[in-house]
Amino acid sequence: MSELIKLIEAESEEIRSSRPDFKAGDTVNVHVKIKEGNKERVQQFQGTVIQRKNKSSNGETFTVRKVSSGIAVERIFPLLSPSIEKIEVLRRGKVRRARIYYLRDLKGKKARIKEKV
Repeated sequence: MSELIKLIEAESEEIRSSRPDFKAGDTVNVHVKIKEGNKERVQQFQGTVIQRKNKSSNGETFTVRKVSSGIAVERIFPLLSPSIEKIEVLRRGKVRRARIYYLRDLKGKKARIKEKV
């Protein structure tokens, strides 16, 4: 039984290492596989990472927020999900904390995050 657990941990570690390193404040483009009937397509979800939870476990998730035509949309993705095809980091954000929930209250130019140089 312990061999099976070690195998699962090694496999998830390999998948985790193939994902790019990103944190809260970064702008990412997540390519998600969506099944519609018997067809499968890839949809992109681009936004700012608000948080990463359970960073050291297999149940790690990250929340991405985007504002689309005035309406804010947040999606929570499991990092090791098979439905995630790839994650692209577009911008590195300069923030001082790990969970940037304060963005929910800000609008327009105040919701901007400085880019890390």
